[in-house]
Amino acid sequence: MPYRILNVLLIALALSMGAVAQALAETGKQSEARIDVGGYRLNSLLLEPSGTPVLPPIVFIHGASTSLQDPLLSFGDKLRGKARLLFVDRPGHGASDAGGPDNILPDRQADAIAILMEKRGIHRAIVVGHSFGGAIAAALAVRHPDKVAGLVFLSPAVYPWSGGIEWYYEAARAPVTGALFSALVVPPFGLVSIDRATRAVFAPNQRPAGYIEKTRALQALSPGRFRHNAMEIAVLSDWARTASRGYRKIRAPTIIITGDADDIVSLDVHARHLARDIGGARLIVVHNLGHKSDYVANDLATAAIEQLAGARVDLRSITRAVEARIAGDKRK
Repeated sequence: MPYRILNVLLIALALSMGAVAQALAETGKQSEARIDVGGYRLNSLLLEPSGTPVLPPIVFIHGASTSLQDPLLSFGDKLRGKARLLFVDRPGHGASDAGGPDNILPDRQADAIAILMEKRGIHRAIVVGHSFGGAIAAALAVRHPDKVAGLVFLSPAVYPWSGGIEWYYEAARAPVTGALFSALVVPPFGLVSIDRATRAVFAPNQRPAGYIEKTRALQALSPGRFRHNAMEIAVLSDWARTASRGYRKIRAPTIIITGDADDIVSLDVHARHLARDIGGARLIVVHNLGHKSDYVANDLATAAIEQLAGARVDLRSITRAVEARIAGDKRK
């Protein structure tokens, strides 16, 4: 029975990917490519400006259990034509190769993205990282400061935390049985629970209509991707225990946006701490905002990018407008 469900899942995924690819092909000049970054290939999508860009290049780094389709859905239409926009599938996610075992570490992923930026002709950019992507953005700023013109952290996961990880991640990363669990249990279990799981990530806010299909969220249930994601999450806290000591070296202008209703990544453990460690960083805490600041506070995040690029933007009034819009959101 699990194999039958897996076949249905793969067929649905193929149809979804075809539909999204066709839609993207109709939206202007773009270039999606898998590029060698040192023995393995990273997939990325580069959207070119329609004329003279009004913003510097922007690089988007997605979080856990997703792909470049996530920030593309959130930011693509808002910023299309205004700048060179580079959306990256992190190693082991989307259409990118996993590469070697060290690629579960943010440092190695940051190094790979730095190489990718050069090969894509982007020498310096504003870097936007959501959740786990925030750790990659921080590592990029520490290890390759010349590549980073500014940083926008969205609900970042960047420091060690107490406690463990979800049981299914522990099961998936087990040395021997993890591969079997990821192949036999994850697809049918995930297919049944993905609706509830994605709603929980947005809670207390509302998940956008068509989110699962438009972001190709079912990709995360494939055995290889799920297991790679589990191993990343399992080492993040220990990695951050050492790596976070370097955050004080970051000199790039920084804006951090997070919510006080985020049950996935602690505001106090991560965002507040990061704002203290990066000199001159601005922390914006949005009342009643959950973990998906990249969607729910999308207009605020876009304004933050514009401010880092030199525009005069009233982030306080935009924050108040977001809070007013989501004030009635409640967990179901």
